[in-house]
Amino acid sequence: MQSKHLKWYLLAILSLTWGSSFILIKRGLVGLSAFQLGSLRIIFCALFLLLIGFSTLRRMPKEKWKYLALTALFGTFLPVYLFSIAQTEIHSSISAILNSLTPLGTLIIGAAVFGVSFQRRQLFGVLIGLVGCALLIFKGAIDNPNQNYYYTLYVVVAALCYSVNVNLIKKHLSDVSPLAITTGNFAVLLLPTTLILFLSDFASIAMLPQTHQAMLYVLVLGIVGTGLASILFFKLIHISSPIFASSVTYMIPIVAFGWGLFDGESLSALQMLGAAIILLGVYFSSLKR
Repeated sequence: MQSKHLKWYLLAILSLTWGSSFILIKRGLVGLSAFQLGSLRIIFCALFLLLIGFSTLRRMPKEKWKYLALTALFGTFLPVYLFSIAQTEIHSSISAILNSLTPLGTLIIGAAVFGVSFQRRQLFGVLIGLVGCALLIFKGAIDNPNQNYYYTLYVVVAALCYSVNVNLIKKHLSDVSPLAITTGNFAVLLLPTTLILFLSDFASIAMLPQTHQAMLYVLVLGIVGTGLASILFFKLIHISSPIFASSVTYMIPIVAFGWGLFDGESLSALQMLGAAIILLGVYFSSLKR
């Protein structure tokens, strides 16, 4: 299949998969704390990937492991916990919309740190996106006084972490297979996340029925929404550009908002305007000459 067609198929699959991840996080938080959910998500994913991809680690060049550790930190470890913490206070649909700041961050960090050139219209897109972000957060804080909208900052930081990750993979791991990158990432994280789970007093709630139900949601989230999706995402980065790959966040909010409506969430008209402004900014930032 030609890469120009394949990249659009991968984009659609990832949009559906990651767009559904936010409702799974929401359901998982019913029986688990943010740190328990984040740790189990990584552990389930790591065990699955080591089963199917352990052999790829033997062929991994030694000089690549430092970059694998960095992409594990920015692409998985920090965002997983940041999103879990954020959704203890804000709606899953808001979290998904703010995640669409990733392409804007990819552009800024790519230019500032990795020497990637950009155009004036792309900078204009970044500014538009930031305006939409501010509007969404400000209006959400007014309409939902029972929610702590400072927690939206966790999502913004997570989006910036994803932006760093995309640039790292494109610059330093383009010659490594997607399965090897993903397996290496989670192999690095298995021990520290197991320690965090142990320290979170998980043993005291492990036998509760609501914990078992929450763990089922996290199992799906870990294997499908994290493991398989990461393999596809790294493949997408390999066959396209960092900006195109991160533009998966165009569609994620639409899918997540659909799940949010199904689960009783809603957005005000002004919040929807803020979301539209963010997506408009992402569009301009993704334009090429």
